[in-house]
Amino acid sequence: MTVLAVKDVSVSYGAVQALRSASMHVDPGELVVIVGANGAGKSSLLRGIAGLTSASGSVEFAGTDVSRHPAERRVRAGLCLVPEGRHIFGSMTVLENLQVATWGSRQRLRDELPRIYELFPVLEERHAQAAATLSGGEQQMLAISRALVRHPRLLILDEPSMGLAPLMVKRMFELISEIHHAGTSVLLVEQNARQALSIADRGYVMETGRLSGGASSAEMLADERLHSAYFGTQS
Repeated sequence: MTVLAVKDVSVSYGAVQALRSASMHVDPGELVVIVGANGAGKSSLLRGIAGLTSASGSVEFAGTDVSRHPAERRVRAGLCLVPEGRHIFGSMTVLENLQVATWGSRQRLRDELPRIYELFPVLEERHAQAAATLSGGEQQMLAISRALVRHPRLLILDEPSMGLAPLMVKRMFELISEIHHAGTSVLLVEQNARQALSIADRGYVMETGRLSGGASSAEMLADERLHSAYFGTQS
C-alpha cells in the first residue's frame, strides 16, 4: 500500500490554473523530491495534498481517500506539511510552539519531546526562548519539529533550505536524511535540486503546472536534460 497516491490533481486560483492533472505517489519509507523553478506549481500541489487549497482530482493517504477531508483531519491521520516560510509563532517560546502543535495533549508532548530534542538539541537549549529570536536555521528546525511532534506517517517539506546559510543548508539536508532513515516517509520540494536528489529515493519534475518523472534519484542526477535547467549553478 502506498502512503500517498495523488491522481489527476488540479489547482486553480481564479482564472489561473497553477497545477494541471498531477499524478504521483510516495511508498512507505520513501523520500521523494519534487524539483522545479519558482512558480512552477510545486507549493500548489503540496497545499492541495494537505487540504489547504481547493483541488480537483483524488488524494489517497494510507489507503483512504482524503480528497474531501479538511486539513485538520488529514493532520490527525498523520499527513503533516511544513510550509514554505516556517509560520512559527514568534512571540511564543520554543516549548509553547511544540505544545500548540500537540493540540493540548500533554501526554503526546511528553512522549515525543525526547525524540525531538535528540534530533534538534539546540531546541532543548532554547526551549524557553521566544521563537522570533531564533536564527533562521533554528526556526526551520522548530517548524519541522512542530510536524514531527505529531508523529506523522508522511512529512511534507516545502523549501526547507530557503534563506539559510550554506553550512545550515548542509545540516538541514543531513537532518532530513536522518528523519527519513528513522522510518518517516518524506515528500520534499526543493530548489537545491542536486542536494535534494542526493538524499532521495525518487524524484519528479514540475514545469509550468505539469508534473512528470518518478524516476530514481540516480537516474535523474545522470539525466543531461536536467543538468542545465536545475543543476547548472550548483556545486
